[in-house]
Amino acid sequence: MDSPHHIVVVGGGAGGLELVTRLGRKLGKKGKARITLVDAGLTHVWKPLLHEVASGSLDANSNEVNYRAHARQHHYEFQLGRMSDINRETKTLTISPFLDGDGNEVVPERNLRYDTLVIAVGSTANDFGTPGAQDNCLFLDSLKQARRFHDLMLNAFLRKNHEGRQGREHMLNISIIGAGATGVELAAELRLASRELPVYGMNYLKDSDVCITVIEAANRILPALPERLSAAAAKELANQHVKVLNGQPVSEIRPGLVVLKDGTELPSEMTIWAAGIKAPVFLADLDGLESNRGNQLVVHQTLETTRDANIFAFGDCAACPQPNSERPVAPRAQAAHQQANTLFKTLRNRLENEDAVPFVYSDYGSLINFSHYTTVGNLMGSLSGRSMYIEGKVARMFYVSLYRMHQVALHGFFRTGVIWFMDKIGRAMHPRMKLH
Repeated sequence: MDSPHHIVVVGGGAGGLELVTRLGRKLGKKGKARITLVDAGLTHVWKPLLHEVASGSLDANSNEVNYRAHARQHHYEFQLGRMSDINRETKTLTISPFLDGDGNEVVPERNLRYDTLVIAVGSTANDFGTPGAQDNCLFLDSLKQARRFHDLMLNAFLRKNHEGRQGREHMLNISIIGAGATGVELAAELRLASRELPVYGMNYLKDSDVCITVIEAANRILPALPERLSAAAAKELANQHVKVLNGQPVSEIRPGLVVLKDGTELPSEMTIWAAGIKAPVFLADLDGLESNRGNQLVVHQTLETTRDANIFAFGDCAACPQPNSERPVAPRAQAAHQQANTLFKTLRNRLENEDAVPFVYSDYGSLINFSHYTTVGNLMGSLSGRSMYIEGKVARMFYVSLYRMHQVALHGFFRTGVIWFMDKIGRAMHPRMKLH
């Protein structure tokens, strides 16, 4: 008896996990295909929430999805490890050795054969070669980095509070480089932390002792979004006493110092890089697959790679063209969600020898959340194509619904309802901020 068609998905981010979940439910459960997810981590947290994990307003432990448990529930397999290479001739991918925290090899390098390969490895921060960025900046590409940021933030607040107790200078300077959605939302979350932590014993560190500065090379924050949304966001940051420096490219990052292009030096005990993204470097030389300058794999509108009909890519790591547009699909969570749905249909069709489904992106707007202070955004009209500006509780409701939709895709309506109920209980029983 022939073995079932093997679909391997590399990357358990928002899009990759949603895809294997649907494939497992519809194909794996019925034995129509074998589905395998490969990821370097054991758990999944929705990437747009990493800045909340970093600031402590979200407890990652209660929002993680364990790949092994999820795989068992949804009829797919899970392989722990990082893809390092592929062999298109033999249809195999190489998974690097898995090491423990002390550097000891737990699982050796291994090969995994596929019939169809889907690459959804996401993106990493792009520091554009800025001197000192890698050594002196914090990044929020992964849950591990977000947790490290949180630990460093708590220690910085504790240190400055102790200095204040001794009557010494104790201003804490935090710089965020990049005023896209992540940078702006992180600034609001850090301001919340500066107001909440004194409630829990850090009485010598006042909100005014924490200076948060957002640095943007463009002439306004949120440069990729409509000007009205940018202006509303700038006004809200001003209300929260967050400094914004527009039109200020960064030339160098030194220990405790951010140097701007005009020579201005800004003291900064914590510097976070949130100024751009790129696909992982290893994609630039992956057995002859076509890639662009940002390391993204170039794909057709069907998300099929241009040089191999058995390999697909989507999400931040893929450059997908669109009709009547010179630019590929923007690297956004809603794009990955839509691509996962389209690719599911294509992979299902492949088993029936039917045509692939072209991906057409629908922009439903943008939402920027300023912690519990407010939310602003614009929603795109599906019929008129016009955008509608929203803010406050209505915008917050839409913002929260994005994450709940992701949870529904992973767990179904009933389990998502249970998760929502447990979240409500958790908020009532635990501090607003994660304190450890």
